[in-house]
Amino acid sequence: MSVQTLYTAATGMDALETKLDVIANNLANVNTTAFKRDRANFEDLIYRNHVQPGVEDAGGNLTAVGTKVGLGVRVSSVQSDFTQGAVEPTGRKLDIAIQGNGFLQVLDAGGETLYTRAGNLDLNNLGELVVGSAQTGRKLEPSITIPPQATEVVFHPDGKVLYREDGVEGLTEVGQIQLASFINPDGLLKLGENLFAQTGASSTPVLSNPNADGVGSISQGNLEASNVEPVKELIDLITTQRSFELNSQAVQAGDQILQQIANLRRF
Repeated sequence: MSVQTLYTAATGMDALETKLDVIANNLANVNTTAFKRDRANFEDLIYRNHVQPGVEDAGGNLTAVGTKVGLGVRVSSVQSDFTQGAVEPTGRKLDIAIQGNGFLQVLDAGGETLYTRAGNLDLNNLGELVVGSAQTGRKLEPSITIPPQATEVVFHPDGKVLYREDGVEGLTEVGQIQLASFINPDGLLKLGENLFAQTGASSTPVLSNPNADGVGSISQGNLEASNVEPVKELIDLITTQRSFELNSQAVQAGDQILQQIANLRRF
């Protein structure tokens, strides 16, 4: 019946509206440091089976196909794409980019360990390395403190943090950055503010020094850019919009058929 057409097309419009929200968020974060784009995945709903496949006909043969009508679509998941973003030079000594799969560890205000790919670091009033945020002073974990006499901070690709001071030859090591990796990064919970939280789906973090265990290396004076590709997102936006319009036309077609049926009483 045409009534089912209305409900089926409505599921398509609802799912595509969610996809539009995902695309809009991707485009909004095209310049967000180390942002990872999302992708909406769809799955079909249950089917109304009028005739099952494999039914025996009058001659004793089994039919090859049945008669089934699908009842629509829904969003099955929204997955994050953790491919490496472009490494953009900033020239700022406290900016670091991760070239690999690892995450920096930071301590939240409540003592919870969170994870980030954004390496725009700064120093707090105690000289501790923190994530550059105007809302919360989240310290790097393990904590690294730069002494006040330091005139330059150096990050080695293997995560060693050193500083230089006037009148002293060479560099002094002050700490070691550790990176966390996960079996399933898609299972991480996005919290906003470039932060992720561990969940049961992500696995527990595996901690390694940079340049070990495939977690990647540290690149000083650079930041990882968003991996959103604006052209691709705009193409997805156009196709999603057209798909939404097609579903709305299916609603109109179903409505017109119902109107024709209602008008039959006049004849």
